[in-house]
Amino acid sequence: MYQISSMLSARLFQSPKLVKGRIYFISNLSGRNSLYVMDYGGDVPQPLLPPDIALQNPHLIGGESYFVFQKQNKILVMLDHDGDENYQPMEIPLDGGFPQPCFNNALAGTRCHLITCDRKAGLAYISAESRTEPVQTTYCGDMATGEVTKIAASPYGAFPAAFNSAHSKVVVADSYAVGDTVLYLWDKKSGDKKLVYGVPLEQRKEGQEVPLNGIGSVAFTPDEKGLLLNCAIYSDAYSPAYLRLKQPQETQPVKVKRIHHKGQGELVQIDALEGGMYGVVYNIDGCSWLYEAEFDPRQRTLSLKHVICGQGQLSNGMLDAYYYDADSDTFVLTFSTATSPTQIYTVEGKKRKWGVQHTKERVLGIPADLLAPGEDASYTSFDGTRISARLYLPSPELGFAGKRPLVYYVHGGPQGQERPDFSWFSMPLIQFLALNGFAVFVPNVRGSTGYGLSYTKQVDHDWGGKDRLDHVHAMGLLANDKRLDTGRASVVGRSYGGYMTLELAGRHPELWKAAVDMFGPFNLLTFLERIPATWKPYYDISLGNPEKDHDFLVDRSPQTYIDQITCPLLVIQGKNDPRVIEAESHDLVNHLKETGKQVEYLMFENEGHDVLKYENRIRCYTEITEFFKKYLNP
Repeated sequence: MYQISSMLSARLFQSPKLVKGRIYFISNLSGRNSLYVMDYGGDVPQPLLPPDIALQNPHLIGGESYFVFQKQNKILVMLDHDGDENYQPMEIPLDGGFPQPCFNNALAGTRCHLITCDRKAGLAYISAESRTEPVQTTYCGDMATGEVTKIAASPYGAFPAAFNSAHSKVVVADSYAVGDTVLYLWDKKSGDKKLVYGVPLEQRKEGQEVPLNGIGSVAFTPDEKGLLLNCAIYSDAYSPAYLRLKQPQETQPVKVKRIHHKGQGELVQIDALEGGMYGVVYNIDGCSWLYEAEFDPRQRTLSLKHVICGQGQLSNGMLDAYYYDADSDTFVLTFSTATSPTQIYTVEGKKRKWGVQHTKERVLGIPADLLAPGEDASYTSFDGTRISARLYLPSPELGFAGKRPLVYYVHGGPQGQERPDFSWFSMPLIQFLALNGFAVFVPNVRGSTGYGLSYTKQVDHDWGGKDRLDHVHAMGLLANDKRLDTGRASVVGRSYGGYMTLELAGRHPELWKAAVDMFGPFNLLTFLERIPATWKPYYDISLGNPEKDHDFLVDRSPQTYIDQITCPLLVIQGKNDPRVIEAESHDLVNHLKETGKQVEYLMFENEGHDVLKYENRIRCYTEITEFFKKYLNP
């Protein structure tokens, strides 16, 4: 039988940047995430950080993990301690070294996120969360002088969404909940900010309904007279809009030309690139498309000039990250699929026809035809809502006979999406379970991203409601698949997926023979009490207020139903998790032990809201698989 070490032999390559002919990237080459550099075309990667320092998962950090300032001979790196997410901006020389506090340690005591940078000006925009009160503050830091300038502060983000070429104006965004955003324009000369779009929360009258705008990415137009928005003002699946700065609150739709992709999905982001072009990212049926685009402000058109990712070898998968190097006119990106690990590519040439693969990672010792590509398993739920899903089945070459026991995998978020992404925790687990004879069902129920704003919003203030019923309905439909044995079914999830695992195991115990909860909230009241102070305004709106919504939160807490659980439960937790702190899982395990339930507890001392270090990943994947083998007998 194959080992999980074979699956994890494929190292991760993430967050690439191309600077002066050298490719910088994050990888777990040493067994933990760190920063490396290699020459264009590939050579032996050079480590840039000491071996005892581990970087966070780039997908969890909330911004950039690092940025290369070649002119200042510095790299700005965001460091925490073993997943505690108390990120601080640190600097190292271009050729690596021991991190030193950046900006004269002016942001110590806050939790920082590197949102955006200007390599030419040597400026970094950082969002700093207070650790004691619900306030987030945006600063602009000068990498040459170490000085920081305060831009704006707010309980709802004050995120630096865009800046003009002179850095005299900065677009600042407050986000109250998914899809509900307000934009301000900060002026350096006056130090003030003025409202340019949306209705601030403090100006809303009681009972006033404000249409969702879904504003995500924001970019200045080349003439800097307006803003190019990715929003849901004109399309539930998001589309570009133009906002002229002299006419606040008035947007105009922007027509997208030369679309190459087909299918359903969303416009994800629009990024301003050096030289006046834009990077445009779509998520279509879970797969990534990246275009290089040109905006015409007079015609209000966004013309997709070149496909960077979405065709050929860069198709049917997930774009991890990309970076445009204006000096060499080259895109560098990392990309993976459900069956192939992340690789580093560059796309170059005037017509973007020349692609170079710089890494050749592979799963060690497992033939590619034994990995599960998955099949579409979308279904219609209890109220007629279409739910996108995939079913991963063991390869016939593995020789398993009879109906396959089922592992039901629930993604986190809740406003997230399970996609064909080998760099994410779930895909190696899904593949390893399939190699061990399990069928794995992966739905994106209501509340997921990727299917329009209205679909995503259905989970707001309804945790464990209709989305839970989507899961229950799916189990009834899966029972009709003659390839599956739903009498031997288990459920597993991380974060919100862990919460949903506990809800399903407690409220629908007849469905499951085993369950695995990875850092899921157990009691929503204590969860809301324990989260960071800066998170509380958001959850107060999107989940519920502990005082006003007390009874609702009790009703939707797994603790209320956990005594009904009948299957064995494995609970996995990181000691340093700031999102769902260890006390949540500790309370759950103690309660189940006191009531005589079957429960096992796996706690990693040096992890946070993920399992990143190689030795921990080996143990985590193995423990989950062996737990399911014990109770489902594949």
